[in-house]
Amino acid sequence: MRRALLFALLITTAAAQGAQNADRPAITGVAFARFYTTKPAEAQKFYGDTLGYKRIEANGMWLYPVNHLQWIEILTSPPPPDPNVRMAAVAFTTRNAAALERYLAAHGVKAEEPLKKGEFGVRDPEGNLVIFVQSGSNKLVAHAPPSPDAASRRIIHVGFIVRDAAKEDAFWRELLGFRPYWHGGKTADRTDWQSVQVPDGTDWLEYMLNASPSPTLQQAGVDDHFSLGVAKMADAVAQLEKNKCEGPNCTKTQIGRDGKVQLNLYDPDRTRVEFMEFVPVQEPCCSPITGSSPGPEENK
Repeated sequence: MRRALLFALLITTAAAQGAQNADRPAITGVAFARFYTTKPAEAQKFYGDTLGYKRIEANGMWLYPVNHLQWIEILTSPPPPDPNVRMAAVAFTTRNAAALERYLAAHGVKAEEPLKKGEFGVRDPEGNLVIFVQSGSNKLVAHAPPSPDAASRRIIHVGFIVRDAAKEDAFWRELLGFRPYWHGGKTADRTDWQSVQVPDGTDWLEYMLNASPSPTLQQAGVDDHFSLGVAKMADAVAQLEKNKCEGPNCTKTQIGRDGKVQLNLYDPDRTRVEFMEFVPVQEPCCSPITGSSPGPEENK
């Protein structure tokens, strides 16, 4: 009898979860990452010259299209509210922004920035500004010509400091349907990074765990980051060289704990830009990668 009741409970829970996911519009990938800069001229040199992206100006921000659905946003004003934090927002693409806004409101998450021109913004449990973008709604990015000198044409993940993974999971995994992708640490007996993949694509969000309670600008810049995907790191290194990338980091590749080849650059405000190959070249530490690897194609 107890087994029958337990089975019925499991079926009911699964059905409820399935109904919730069915009500939630598709979330297909990273749309953009937004950062403050206190050094505009140097930021333009980094994002425009070194990374090779053509700049668009809109609504007081600098936009650097990576492809037709993804871009980087740089705020030259106002100054960052926290002197040691440069990340301002992360954004994900959805196929129905209006329906997703209603879905979140029905589950107690009201928009801080109501839907306008295909975008709306909410706060996650730790106060991070999260923006959802209707696929293709940013016409300036959608119609921007490709940047011929771009070292990458794909954003594959964003990451930020997380203090309470369980609290964040309630929002990202339980409510939005993000799926476990990989977790690992600097040593095998700890978890410093926990990645959750978008429910309807291959991009992911990386929880950066165990950060200092009061991180320096350098420490926050390492954790609050975004990642540019490449098929072969050698091609990215060669393009960075053509773009006159300066410093030892321009060629300093390594294999990360997830088994993927990486290269880290830092903008003038110490925000980390992590180049990463799409597919692991060796077995990852700590846990298997449970989702599909991203590739050069945009998530639509």
